[in-house]
Amino acid sequence: MALDDVKISEIIVKTYSEKLLKVLNTDVAIVGGGPAGLCAAYYLAKAGRKVVLFERKLSLGGGMWGGGIMFNQIVLQEEGKQILDEFGVNTTRAESDYYACDSVEAVTTIASAACKAGATIMNLFSIEDVMIRDDVVDGLVINWSSVEIAGLHVDPITARSRFVIDATGHACEVARIIERKVGTDLLTPTGKVLGERAMWADRAERLTLENTKEIYPNVYVAGMACNAVFGGPRMGPIFGGMLLSGKRVAEIISERLDKS
Repeated sequence: MALDDVKISEIIVKTYSEKLLKVLNTDVAIVGGGPAGLCAAYYLAKAGRKVVLFERKLSLGGGMWGGGIMFNQIVLQEEGKQILDEFGVNTTRAESDYYACDSVEAVTTIASAACKAGATIMNLFSIEDVMIRDDVVDGLVINWSSVEIAGLHVDPITARSRFVIDATGHACEVARIIERKVGTDLLTPTGKVLGERAMWADRAERLTLENTKEIYPNVYVAGMACNAVFGGPRMGPIFGGMLLSGKRVAEIISERLDKS
């Protein structure tokens, strides 16, 4: 069969347009495709929720993808290893309670599992704003990352979602947008983003899970964004807390969806 160049293009445009239309109304919109965002997408989709994940970059994985100083290995504690065991990711005991794994295997495996569970991943999208209705976040304002990078004046489109997860890591971008543009307090001790502190892996790992919670009506934080919003320390290239945070936020939102 002779291949038709235009037909190939038509198929790409048609199938992608169908996918884009599908994610304009969802149960949960996740911003950030790092380990916490990917885990949240998997567990929510597995629970039967309609989920979309928006990632600014071409690739997924956030900080996990590069491991530590571009050595594509990551470290986990026992609790984090149990999450990777569920996905079938190979881990090795490094010493005592430390486990190591290949970061590329971890990212690609979790991302594949999220897609197969039913989550839709949209890369190359940036979040410009949030939609507010009666002091509740009702969705996101999205645009191509290339528009943002080029500084073009191109209007965005909107995607409605019942819940939003800020999994944008150190930048905590959704929280910053709400703080800057909405004009009401976040659910933090000061009502503002407290900012990330210096590295302290042990404390950061524990606080990542403790700070996985609602920061504004229908908006939750997961992963490193938790500590950035609530003033916790960074943890460096250990990722158990990130994975556990993604699972935890999925559980919290699923419970709320069940009640509603």
